[in-house]
Amino acid sequence: MFTRRKALVTGVGVAAGAALAACSDGGAKGTGTWSSGKPATAAAKVTVTPAADSKDVSPGAPVTVAIENGTLESVTVAGGGKQLDGKLADDKHQWTSSGGLAYNQTYTVTVTGTDASGAAVNQTSTFTTLKPTSTAQFTFQANPMLALKNGGTYGVGQPVIVYFNKAVKNQDAAEQAMTVTTEPAVEGKWHWVSSQSAHWRPEKYWASGTKVKVSVNLLGVDLGGGVYGNANSSAGFSIGPSRIAVADSNTHQMECYIDGQMVRRIPISMGKGGSTTGNKGETIDFYTRSGVHVLMTKEPLVTMSSETFGITDKNNPNYYVEKIKLACRISLSGEYVHMADWNIPSQGKANTSHGCVNVGPANAQWFYDTFDVGDVVEVRNTPKNLPLTDGLGDWNVQWAQW
Repeated sequence: MFTRRKALVTGVGVAAGAALAACSDGGAKGTGTWSSGKPATAAAKVTVTPAADSKDVSPGAPVTVAIENGTLESVTVAGGGKQLDGKLADDKHQWTSSGGLAYNQTYTVTVTGTDASGAAVNQTSTFTTLKPTSTAQFTFQANPMLALKNGGTYGVGQPVIVYFNKAVKNQDAAEQAMTVTTEPAVEGKWHWVSSQSAHWRPEKYWASGTKVKVSVNLLGVDLGGGVYGNANSSAGFSIGPSRIAVADSNTHQMECYIDGQMVRRIPISMGKGGSTTGNKGETIDFYTRSGVHVLMTKEPLVTMSSETFGITDKNNPNYYVEKIKLACRISLSGEYVHMADWNIPSQGKANTSHGCVNVGPANAQWFYDTFDVGDVVEVRNTPKNLPLTDGLGDWNVQWAQW
């Protein structure tokens, strides 16, 4: 590396050489200036993003460190007693973070490297992340009663569900941070079932064998009202065989299809209809809801009681408390496909239940063993329809309105 003195001496030599060449009339044509020295080394330049002393940095923003005219040796980004994960590029010209930052935290970026001549380069800076009013956590659900099992297998009626523990006011921002990818590719859309629950589904039932992945990158995303997303996460599941049961109130039969082929026809008894008055003066009816139901849970034994939907008077002829076997829940309001050995005479002939789909012992065991979470039960020919929010009524919403 040149000393200042050597650089000045070389400069004089260059000027003298240039003057002699200009005055000569006997030299070679086309010759230009010449230098006996080497050019000075350009200084290394380190660029840190976020810039030094930045405030209100989004925790979702990446931290990068780049160097010109030099190479990086190490980069640390530390705050709150923890270091941020990151990776140095193979050419050692850039470092990029791979982990998220924390809210309301001051971070110190420490950089070491060398310039082109091998001299040490050291730089330190700080920045501070934003302080939200509050943060919203989210979970992946199979349905309102069951968490999604990452890597699990679900039926063709299973929607993608992201549930927030706080109301989301800026739903557009949330949707932009939530991505669903499928193999094979299929078009789908988000729909907010409530201010806390976003569902994604394709226009028609899933194709068997489809692989689904949902990625939610909400760290640093403004969800409105001072609420920010708290994390990034992803989950995936696969779609199993197509299992669809069609329960018809008129025929008192339930036809069960697997991969498009009818494999079993089951005599059933559905909701008897009519109504009564609940303990708060509300009207309670006994119709099974028409429309697409999605199987939510399976329980080998469950206690069913009229008290759960408002009939608490034991003198009411519709009052009951029963232990029910082989119960497959298909709505939040208490509709099940379940064993009803006491109601065999009505199965295949009349609707006499309080709203569930009653089946005999052998058929109940088969249905319980064969159908699973996410599978479809379509109920037909009853006067009441299943609402969107009563379990998973997603498929009852027309695609144009979804």
